Amino acid sequence: MVFNAARLKKCFCQSFGAFTLPITFTDTTCYPGIFKTRREGKVDMASSLCTLVSDGESHTQPSLIVSQDQICPVSNVQSTPEIEKKYVHHVYDAIAPHFSSTRFAKWPKVATFLKSLPSGSLVLDAGCGNGKYLGLSPDCFFIGCDISAPLINICADRDHEVVVADAVNLPYRTGFGDAAISIAVLHHLSTESRRKKAIQELVRVVKKGGLVLITVWAVEQEDRSLVTKWTPLSPKYVEEWIGPSSPRIRSPSSFTLESIPETEENGSGEHLKDLKEISNENLQDTMHSTCQTEDDSMTFKIKKNIESHQEYFVPWHLPYHRAEVSGASACALANGLAKKDDKKGAVVYNRYYHVFSEGELERLVSGMDNAVIVDQFFDKSNWCIILEKTL
Repeated sequence: MVFNAARLKKCFCQSFGAFTLPITFTDTTCYPGIFKTRREGKVDMASSLCTLVSDGESHTQPSLIVSQDQICPVSNVQSTPEIEKKYVHHVYDAIAPHFSSTRFAKWPKVATFLKSLPSGSLVLDAGCGNGKYLGLSPDCFFIGCDISAPLINICADRDHEVVVADAVNLPYRTGFGDAAISIAVLHHLSTESRRKKAIQELVRVVKKGGLVLITVWAVEQEDRSLVTKWTPLSPKYVEEWIGPSSPRIRSPSSFTLESIPETEENGSGEHLKDLKEISNENLQDTMHSTCQTEDDSMTFKIKKNIESHQEYFVPWHLPYHRAEVSGASACALANGLAKKDDKKGAVVYNRYYHVFSEGELERLVSGMDNAVIVDQFFDKSNWCIILEKTL
């Protein structure tokens, strides 16, 4: 557990003796009674306890450990898989300032949801990123959390109420909030059990009658050209990283999958190589057809394979002049977790995504006995649901 020492006195309420996570408090206001009373498993937050400063050196923040009388064992669902540590946590820590500079527009559907809440509502944004939705409705109170300490620091600089926390083990008390949102977060969780647990946590922390809005990237992307710039994880790679007995630890001998540069000349060629190989056997059956028929068939088969894929690496291009600010990119390049694209003048990071198929989000909720779906819709290549807590 990590506190901002200068503000510790103002934030240290009686209920704070029951924190369950290594948490960074970043603002002055204290909401008594919102944090859990018993530990439900410690989340690995090692990457978030080290902050990078302008001189390029890493500094570990001073910590204050709060002892617990009862400590429950860490469950597998709360143990962060290596793929998420390397291709989600570390990536967003490295690209945080640049990522934040691109995240300012509010989705109309999310804004409408937040503005529809009753005056005085307490709203949690789980996976708040740079905090663009925090404070959106002046009549509501907002708190946020994110796994990335650098993004949380950006929120803190904007005077938002935020903590570093994991989506599958939220540190808040059951039934404390009036509403919760999870915008573009669940698709970064690499197993179905972790995605389901994150939804359960969102429902847990709101009151009976409270609403939860969840959005995730969809397989059915409206701009299909974007998908061709993503790197599909091969079946062998998915097996190694994710299943069937996930979460798994990547073996030392495994290769590092590099991103495919988004160069114009690759627009219809190299970036489709893996997908063409996957559908090669099916395409051979159409080779006797005319050239036009062959092209149409290939396009159809590639499209079908794109739609059947759900595990991807999505590239993030961090310009060289932004990459040199912290020195984190140099480390990532040395470790093979990023690559240079001199043509674009950028360090390319891969971000792990599990894109959702139609109905998948609803299926994750179907077994829950304390929430019902009150709305579901497709918006801007995202599947979205709104839940209401019933118990």
